[in-house]
Order: sequence, then C-alpha cells, then structure tokens
Amino acid sequence: MEQPVTTLDKPAPARSQESPHLLLQAPQVDSGTPKCRRGPGVRRVPAVTALVALALVALSACGDDGDADAGAKAAVAKASVAKIKVSAKDGATNASISGTGVTVSGGKLTGVKLTEANSGKEVAGAISSDGSSWKPGVQLERGTKYRIAAKAKDSKGRTATENSSFTTVSNANSFIGSYTPDDGKTVGVGMPVSFNFDKAITNKKDVQSHITVTSSSGQKVVGHWFGSQRLDFRPEDYWKAGSKVTMKIDLDGVKGGQGISGVQSKTVSFTIGRSQVSTVDMNTQQMTVKRDGKTYKTIPISGGSPDHQTYNGQMVISEKFEQTKMDGSTVGFTSEAETYKIPDVPHAMRLSTSGTFIHGNYWSSSSVFGQAGTSHGCIALRDQKGGGGDTPGKWFFGESLVGDVVVVKNANDKTIKPDNGLNGWNMSWSEWQAGSAA
Repeated sequence: MEQPVTTLDKPAPARSQESPHLLLQAPQVDSGTPKCRRGPGVRRVPAVTALVALALVALSACGDDGDADAGAKAAVAKASVAKIKVSAKDGATNASISGTGVTVSGGKLTGVKLTEANSGKEVAGAISSDGSSWKPGVQLERGTKYRIAAKAKDSKGRTATENSSFTTVSNANSFIGSYTPDDGKTVGVGMPVSFNFDKAITNKKDVQSHITVTSSSGQKVVGHWFGSQRLDFRPEDYWKAGSKVTMKIDLDGVKGGQGISGVQSKTVSFTIGRSQVSTVDMNTQQMTVKRDGKTYKTIPISGGSPDHQTYNGQMVISEKFEQTKMDGSTVGFTSEAETYKIPDVPHAMRLSTSGTFIHGNYWSSSSVFGQAGTSHGCIALRDQKGGGGDTPGKWFFGESLVGDVVVVKNANDKTIKPDNGLNGWNMSWSEWQAGSAA
C-alpha cells in the first residue's frame, strides 16, 4: 500500500475561513512536533508581533475618535442657542408687504437691517422692547427685492446671524383696498366703512369674511358689495354717538380671485362723535341742523334750480375743503348757458361722487337764500369770497364732521343712488343684508 507523501514539495491543504478574532489567540506551546523547513520567500510573523501591531492600530484609532469628539463638543459649546427666524424665506418671490418681520428664540435681537436690493435704501424698523422681534416701520413696496440681515445674542453672549433675500408679491398677483375712515379719526354718525379694491374680487365671501367691523355700542354691522370692487359696512341705523368702531383687516394671503392675493393686515379704530343730522327742505329752502336729536340751528339755503334739481335722500359728508375749484364741464354741463367755472368756492363739503356739494356761495345775491333754488344741484349757503366773516357757510363748515348726514326732501328729483358717494343709508336694511357675501 502506497504511503502518504510527506515531502514539503506537496502543497498544504487549504485552510478553512476563520473568524478574525482567532488572530488574537495566544501562541501555541511547542509540543515537540518535528519542524518542517519553510519554502523560499515565506516568513512567519511571530504571533506576539502581530498582537502588538494590532494593539497599536486600535490605540491609534481610539485616539483619533477622541480628538474628533472633543472638537465637536467644543464647537457645540461655542454655538449660540439663539435661533433667528425671518418671516420671508430666502429666495421667496411672493413675500408679504405687511407681514415681513424677524423673531428670535433663545436670545435677543441686537440688530436688524432691511434694505432694498437695487437702491440700497434702508427700511426703518424697530426691535420690540423685549428683544424678541423686529418689524419694519412702513409697509413694503409690492414687486420689490429686499435683503435682510439679523443678529442676536443668547444669555451667554454668543452671537447668531441670519440673512435672507426675497421679493415681495407683485402688483399683478396681489390686490389692495383703500378704505375710509382712517385710523384715529372722529367722524359723524353716518360714516360707513368703505373699501375700494384695485382689482375685481371674485372670491367675495373669503375677502369679506377676513374684514370684521365691530362697535362698542354692540350694533350689528353687515357688509354690502357694490359691484366687484367696492365693499361697505354699516349698522341698520346710524352709529351711536360716542361709540368706538374697530375694523380688523386680515387680508394678507387671502385669495381674491384667480392669481391674486391680499397683502393687508392691520387694525383700524375710529370714534363716532356727537350726532348731527341736517335736513334740507326744498319747499322752504331752509336747513334744520339737529345736534343729538335737538334743533341746533336753522339756516337759509339755495338748492338746485327747477332745471337742475338736488337729489333727494340721505347724503354723508365725505370730504371737506376750505376752498376748492368747481368746473361744470367736469360733471356734464357743457353748453355755454349751463357751464360754470368758479376757482375759489369756500367751505365746500362733498355729498356725492357725481359732484353734489353743500358749500358757501359769495357770487349770488343774499336775497336768494331761503327763497329760491339757483344752483346746479348743490346746496348753497351764504358766504364771503375768501371764506372770511361771520357767515352761515363758515359756521356750518366749522360745525360739521366728515360722516355727518345731510338729508334732502321735497326736491323734484329722484333719490340719490346708494353707491353715489357714501350713501348706503338710502337702501333698506333687508336690501343691504342681501348684498352681503359672508
């Protein structure tokens, strides 16, 4: 029987795969087994040497991780816990013009700078007393690019910064409403809240629901749409004298129609003054002024002529001018016999959009007042050129507020339309409510 070959020329059997941890086993004790001669180029690394090398590698790796952890911990220790938030995201192209601002948590703002990107003009603003927020002092322009840089510190004095560049919503993609009365005004009992939007509103319900008008008197206030661009608010009866009316506008981001959103967000308050309602009787050419329900004064007037009657109805004073120019051609009087140009009409107060005023008159004979209608539809009171002297025109102007009511009766003309001026009082309450979209 053939004996097994034991020569070194025969290759050794293939070794099985062993787990890496076996490399760390201690060297075996020599059992006296004959040592075989190694083949050329083969060198055995003593097990102890391998163990030492592995240990050194392990120690080196541990040392690197320790340094990295220490560095990370140091970086964290130096970082500020103040977190700054700019309302307009960096790169935004439809940022709000009224809601832009900066807030901070975990610290206090130390400085905020907002500038127009193209001109470099700085926009004034103020940090709140507690250092937690900043707001611009004015409403931003639509369709304008801005840059903002904010700084803050936490309680340990560590600094945080935040920068943002954004563009406000464009004119084409936004709508805005001009309104009356202005904040802080004192007005008469007939003054409605009136909005005129710069674009047609198709989403009337949402727009109206984001404008709330309340009164300290507790009167119910309802909105009414005149077409697609005008929205007025009023109670069923005139405002209560001395009450305070608050209008909250929350239109920022509200969809007004296809491709347009609101940009306004503010609260406006105004005060209702004493009650003054003046009644003009065209039959007698007299005006009776009532203050808080009691007759205050009776003044002779000259209303519209038989050919140019004054409107009947309740009319609200919407503007007051110490002196103004009146040109008949601007309100439809074009013939030489009808037209007029008076450059210095004194004490004029507007009653309608179409050109009805109650005003002083110095060019007519004093004998016509209280006797005959001679105007082109206005209500004239005796006055002096330049507005001086003690005259009925000057007296009534001084005693009147924007929002006071002038009622005309017994004129041979129709009742003024509710949307011709601030004259929604000529509509019944049921009709008014029917025009609400909310």
